[in-house]
Amino acid sequence: MSEKELLQEKATRESVKAEKKEKQKDKSKPSRWVRVRMLPIWLRILLFILLLAGSLILGAVIGFAGIGDGQAADVFKAETWQHIIDIVVKK
Repeated sequence: MSEKELLQEKATRESVKAEKKEKQKDKSKPSRWVRVRMLPIWLRILLFILLLAGSLILGAVIGFAGIGDGQAADVFKAETWQHIIDIVVKK
């Protein structure tokens, strides 16, 4: 073998060793799994608040009109809530 071929073979061996080291470094680092969110966090929070408010309103309407003897539209009047507060506080 000529000197040129020996140098080329040595360079090839070194490049193979370097590639193996790179692969070992990659294996030692745990790969991070990136989660792609369908809805952003701010939208989730907004939806939660809206659903919570809707369930409170629906619960008040069902409780006042369905279980009680009032009209469903009376739940949205300020006088109704003032009357409830007066009963709870016992003024």
